[in-house]
Amino acid sequence: MSAVLKDEREHGVVLVTGADLADQAVELLSSYELAYAGKTPTEDDLVALCHQHQPVAIIVRYGRITGRVIEACARLRVISKHGSGTDTIDKEAAAKRGIAVRAAVGANAAAVAEHAWALIFACAKDVPLLDRRMHEGHWDKATHKSLELKGRTLGLVGLGAIGARVATVGSALGMQVIAHDPFAQTAPDGVSLLPLADVIAQADVLSLHCPLTKDNANMLNAQTLATMRPGAIVVNTARGGLIDEAALADALRSGALRAAGLDSFQVEPFTPGHPFTGIPNAILSPHIGGVTGDAYVGMGTAAAANVLAVLEQEAGQQA
Repeated sequence: MSAVLKDEREHGVVLVTGADLADQAVELLSSYELAYAGKTPTEDDLVALCHQHQPVAIIVRYGRITGRVIEACARLRVISKHGSGTDTIDKEAAAKRGIAVRAAVGANAAAVAEHAWALIFACAKDVPLLDRRMHEGHWDKATHKSLELKGRTLGLVGLGAIGARVATVGSALGMQVIAHDPFAQTAPDGVSLLPLADVIAQADVLSLHCPLTKDNANMLNAQTLATMRPGAIVVNTARGGLIDEAALADALRSGALRAAGLDSFQVEPFTPGHPFTGIPNAILSPHIGGVTGDAYVGMGTAAAANVLAVLEQEAGQQA
């Protein structure tokens, strides 16, 4: 269940809820012992590892850091996300213990923005369908019509490091770009800030780039999907919990939506027999939008740096 690297260090153990960490991140943490939880750690796995190693820090790649996991850690001082989304961490439980929660904000922004556009283009240009037809021996030039994005409206939910990059590309393609972000004070040039309902209703392409919270869970549901333009595209490279999957499946099957490009899901890993697997206009990827060689290093080093910043600050206060 666990592999431990390096001899016992006086500074303590950093638990990584994954099977590996970038070499550059390992080097940053060279004064700590690193314990790895493997690729698919369960809550019980993590509780057992915490009892065994009593980590001073957890770097979160996979699995959920629940209240049970946190309570198993007597020495825990910081929980650091290997990425930007902290919805898999029980932040209330951490706060009660005075444990810092940090994220590697922006470390994978370029990778996720690029993947969002890969899914948008795949949906608009029917890339998977045409590829499959070609492999089957068909030549559909006389009958196929794809969607031109120039002049269409790109709607973004979230204008952080990722959403702003997606907006820049949309503007460059000649799209009208509208966005909703309750935390944005200003918008990039050419981007109009609108209420969420207006962004959903006016978008030809709707792309989600916001964190998952209690307030926005299932923001795309039967009611909001019904307000979308006929033949619109939905892309989600954020969190699966933002979408009511049954409602989206119905909208795709009925033809109300042209397609959906999905990189995140309500339950991960993706479960066999999921309804999306039988819907040809659902274009799927296994939550790998932020997984590139560069992003792997960037997220790892940022997560390690966040661990060190918290622990060194606390050590300085105690000195």
